[in-house]
Amino acid sequence: MADVLPLVEARLRSALGEPDARAAVTFLGTDRIEVLRFTEGDVVRYATLGMSAQPMADPTAVLADPVKGPRAELVLSVRAGGADIDKVLRPLAVLGASPQVEGLIVAPGASLDVGEPLWPGAPFTSVLVAESGGLIEDLELDAPADPVRFLPLLPMTPNEAAWKRVHGAGALQERWLNGGTDLRDPLRKSVPLD
Repeated sequence: MADVLPLVEARLRSALGEPDARAAVTFLGTDRIEVLRFTEGDVVRYATLGMSAQPMADPTAVLADPVKGPRAELVLSVRAGGADIDKVLRPLAVLGASPQVEGLIVAPGASLDVGEPLWPGAPFTSVLVAESGGLIEDLELDAPADPVRFLPLLPMTPNEAAWKRVHGAGALQERWLNGGTDLRDPLRKSVPLD
């Protein structure tokens, strides 16, 4: 099968324009993960590139299928100003490498935690993985490969992450919607959860 990363980068460029910065991180024993930055007005979007090179495999499988299985890249949208959000590059690369490092299958509704603020002073240490297909269309690959999904990441405060574990992703998203929460605000407070 042809290398999917040039196709993935082309899809990102067609949806978001030309990246104005990129960084690469390689973790021991993993493929390189790049993070591309796209700026549109006051919104900065960060997208991983490299997570979809291999399909995510069930960690209990005896042998990982080299072609079939879910593929994804992660996309984080944040409003610029008020925080040093470019420091999110390394935490995003860590999340992008998690399928290779930890054997995770990253899917909508999942919580991913980096164990530290996403950027200096951020009230978030984790993200909620949202559904694909909004900002960036899924990238169909030749059969039998699964499409590459571009999964939005929604930063969560520790209280929101704890509440989500009890009530579910849908209930938290409904709270955000009902509260008029600006999920792109890099310094936002937790939505009321009582």
